[in-house]
Amino acid sequence: MNRCYVLIQSIGVKTMGRTVPSFRPALEKEIESWKDFKRALRPEDQKVFDKLMNFARIHADAGSLAARPMLSEILFMSYAIEQEKKIRSLEREIKDVKEKINKT
Repeated sequence: MNRCYVLIQSIGVKTMGRTVPSFRPALEKEIESWKDFKRALRPEDQKVFDKLMNFARIHADAGSLAARPMLSEILFMSYAIEQEKKIRSLEREIKDVKEKINKT
């Protein structure tokens, strides 16, 4: 039996006759499985947690094509992509500020 199918079934996602369920419901189920962890966070960290979960939702189309057996891999890759984008943006801002300082 397909490992992905067994894993998805173990977390209770209905597959409607498919060997691999629709990704978005499986993703939401995975996010829901982190609710106790989120509840234990400080309120300001809960907001960051929600932002990270939204990163996974933003990349759901790519995640559905990845067919990874562990949904958490897609969560973590989504976070890494968004954090790398933020780092690049901040690096550009720093470079621009340095250039403005050097011109004066």
